[in-house]
Amino acid sequence: MGENSTPAHIGILKEHEAGIPVSDLSRKHGVSEASIYKWKARFGGMDVSEAKRLRALEDENSKLKRMLADAMLDNVALKDLLGKKW
Repeated sequence: MGENSTPAHIGILKEHEAGIPVSDLSRKHGVSEASIYKWKARFGGMDVSEAKRLRALEDENSKLKRMLADAMLDNVALKDLLGKKW
């Protein structure tokens, strides 16, 4: 199972909600119990569309953080350049 297969994660969580023990699910799907509990904390109660929206928002947030960091570096470089001229 790939790291980004959110629909599969939610499917496993739905099986758990139906009463299948985590230990059985981990053996069936070849993942650790810790992974299932991590997915439950992150995606518990969501359906696939909500999880995809969450993933899109997280991607957008990381892109905006990178843009902010680049702008701050440019700002520092410009301040250094102007500080040396005057």
